[in-house]
Amino acid sequence: MAMLLRPNDEPDLWPKLFHELKRDAFHLEVRDAYHVADEDSRIRAFLAGEPAPYTRTPWQDLMQKTTGRGVTVSRVRVVTEPLSDYQRWLLSVTGYNVEAGEDIRYVARNLAGEVPPDDWWLLDGERVVYNLTDPIGAPAGLAVTTDRGIVAYCQEVRERLWKLAIPYAEYAQR
Repeated sequence: MAMLLRPNDEPDLWPKLFHELKRDAFHLEVRDAYHVADEDSRIRAFLAGEPAPYTRTPWQDLMQKTTGRGVTVSRVRVVTEPLSDYQRWLLSVTGYNVEAGEDIRYVARNLAGEVPPDDWWLLDGERVVYNLTDPIGAPAGLAVTTDRGIVAYCQEVRERLWKLAIPYAEYAQR
């Protein structure tokens, strides 16, 4: 089964998906840059060398609630080195997500081997949620599937990349 959802279809989809979790969620990120409207000013400040004030995000609240229920949330970011401006900024703020309960790790693209072209979440090892983007990397919706072949493929990718990935704290010190 597959389902396509656009951001306006169900604006609270992420909280709903995370409230349904029983065991774990894994996110694979493969893009060197994203274009998320509410990040633009913070990225510009970072690139200008200005201190950007920290604002707790709804995502961090959701992660804290989710991990507080005993659900493991992890992600691997496959990154090109040297890091893009976006990834340098993201690395500078990732500690807040780690503090909220996520286990975030990095693997250099040249060490990762074959990597899927799209970002996705593997939820409870049963469902894959693809993060759809438009041509410039802005969020364009989600595609959700429970296809066993796709789920198995995503589990294999997660296991392979997790073994290669460096924990955030160690990667940030490099």
